[in-house]
Amino acid sequence: MYWATMQVLKKMVSDGSTDDIRGEAKGVLMMMETFDFVFMLHVMHRILGITDMLCRNLQEKTLDILNAIDSIATTKVLLLKLRNESFDHLLMCVNSICIEYEIETPDMNAWYNEGTGRSCQQKSLVTVEHHYHFDMFNSVIDYQLEELNYRFNDDALEILKLSCALQPNDQFKLFDVDQICILARKFYPADFSDQEMHHLRFQLEHYEVDVLHHKCFQNLSSTSELLQKLIRTNKSHNYNLVERLIRLILTLPVSTASTERAFSAMKRIKTDLRNRMEEEFLADTMIIHIEREFAQNIDIDEVIDEFDSLKQRRAQLK
Repeated sequence: MYWATMQVLKKMVSDGSTDDIRGEAKGVLMMMETFDFVFMLHVMHRILGITDMLCRNLQEKTLDILNAIDSIATTKVLLLKLRNESFDHLLMCVNSICIEYEIETPDMNAWYNEGTGRSCQQKSLVTVEHHYHFDMFNSVIDYQLEELNYRFNDDALEILKLSCALQPNDQFKLFDVDQICILARKFYPADFSDQEMHHLRFQLEHYEVDVLHHKCFQNLSSTSELLQKLIRTNKSHNYNLVERLIRLILTLPVSTASTERAFSAMKRIKTDLRNRMEEEFLADTMIIHIEREFAQNIDIDEVIDEFDSLKQRRAQLK
């Protein structure tokens, strides 16, 4: 891909239709033919290769929390291994590419010069190898690890893992009374009194015998479906504390790919119409997009007929 991109840019430099295109292509080509570019290209290739599986898991329409947690852990381990063990091998690969494409490589044992190389611009005396190893390679990986630790801290991972005990997937195979009680006691102490905490365990024991083996609750795939089924069967009255905990779990700040796509669509709709729509119209438009599975069953002709019959209109609808 690197070679093919270089050939395309060289073609644009020689055959570009305008001076701007030729100049921009030449600038990009010059940048690509530098050691810095090849070095960072290899660094990002390794990092993105490691994080790809986690990104794919988080982009699934229905988030598999346990697999996502495992992916987070393995991603952190592999990034740390890359940081501690792979610099020399990566540098060897970069040098090999530079030799193949006749790109000048710096002397790794020389002093690294910042800016134009003037002494007043030098903040510290470090070698070129130190700069690429610690200021670039390690810094990029450390930033990735910091972001993962910030977004997926221990408390967040624990609450996600404990909440899986209430998921109805595969006939409630992860159901665990002790784990659910720990979840309520540790993360929702303000939502349950001491007496309610005591009663929650007994409700869960009845819930395990009743709901987990009830034919109406088989083949459920999400916690939201479970809550809806509890309400429809009126079992939410008997298991009011369990229902409360499920509602609390459903407010977890976990953004699924479907939610992300909905907000992206909202931004696109709002931008395309240049903010000229009223909020009610925006809400109606978004409902059609988000609930598009149901909207596919709507007969457009019937909607037009009903809209046309409401009153006389200047525009002819039929």
